[in-house]
Parts: sequence; structure tokens; C-alpha cells
Amino acid sequence: MGVPVLLIGTSGSGKSTSMRNFEPDEVGIFNVASKPLPFRKKLKKIDGATYEKIASGLQVTALNTYIIDDAGYLMTFESFDKALEKGYEKFTVNAKNFSDMVRYVIDNLPNDTIVYFIMQTDISTDGITKAKTIGKMIDDVLCLEGLFTITILSKYDDGQYKFITQTDGTTIAKSPMEMFEKEIDNDLRFVDDSIREYWGLPKRKKLVAKKQVENKGE
Repeated sequence: MGVPVLLIGTSGSGKSTSMRNFEPDEVGIFNVASKPLPFRKKLKKIDGATYEKIASGLQVTALNTYIIDDAGYLMTFESFDKALEKGYEKFTVNAKNFSDMVRYVIDNLPNDTIVYFIMQTDISTDGITKAKTIGKMIDDVLCLEGLFTITILSKYDDGQYKFITQTDGTTIAKSPMEMFEKEIDNDLRFVDDSIREYWGLPKRKKLVAKKQVENKGE
């Protein structure tokens, strides 16, 4: 049973920057919108990631830490592709496709695999900061945050980038008791370490170069 984690925040709040401390051989990034990463380190990523590319990558790559950035565009781009279609059914299908992606992580990946879903934020009708979807028709079908045990809010406040791990009543931020402090540095690698330590999961795997594999077989 894999572990999906939701990371939300406004544009510029440090969501993508939080990947900066990962090493290239220990994380797989599915870059839905094909945006350049906001730091110098060269991390391996698949640009133009779709549901199919993500599912395929999760099956064949020998890692156990993945990031889908920005996962919300999976819904947005699908909505644009079907913009001329009429009827409510396309919204239900859109919600189902995203839900199926999260459930795929839970139901089909090894229990040491963590997948981070990075999304923009929106404000609900009752004033709660939540993950941004493509609108009320999706929200009526899918309670997105209900699919995640851990939801982290990325925030820029008073010149500092940080993660909020527990709600103050105005956000959907949540995490298991004593897993994190309420506010932590916006360091996704630290988050990954903390989750693994809390639940006793194996450490991050690293990709082994082909030459190293061949040497081990000698």
C-alpha cells in the first residue's frame, strides 16, 4: 500500500523549491506542465507527464519517492481537451481519473513508496484553503483531501518559506499526531525522512547506474 501525500500552496509559495535538497538518484519527478525547476540542481524529471506516463513510470522505475508537479494540471488539461463536449458526465470522468491516480498509488504500489501530489490552492465557499480543482462540479463529486492522510500547506510569510502541517481551522492541512512540528522548513526531503521514520518505512532507494550493476555481477 503506497502513501500519497498532498502538498498545496499558492504560486510562488515554495512548493517546487521544496524539492531542492533531493539528490538526482533518489527521486522521480513527473512534471505535468513541463516547467523548469526553480533551482540549479539537475533533478531527473519527465516533462509533459500524463496519467499514462505517470502510471508507467511508477511501474518501471526502481525508486520509492516520487513527485507529481503540478498534479492539478492533470485535471485542467483534461478539461481543456474536452471543453467542447457537452453534459455533466465529463466532470465526473475528470474527477474519477484523478481519484483513480491517487487510489492507484494506495492500492498498487509497495508500502515503502511515497508519492507527493503538488497542487495550487483555492478558497472554498466556507473560507477554507484547499486544493484547487477545476471548479464546483468536480468538488461536488470528489472530496480530494479525503484521499490523503497527510496534507501540507506551503506558505510564504514575513520573508520566510515554510510548511504548515496542522490546520488552524482555515486550511485542510493535516498530519498524524507528533509526526511534525506545526510549522517546519519547506524541505520536502525532510518531510520524506520524517514520514519514513514515523511509520517505520524503509529509507529512500537510489537508482543504481548500469555500470555499477554490471560490476556487482562480476
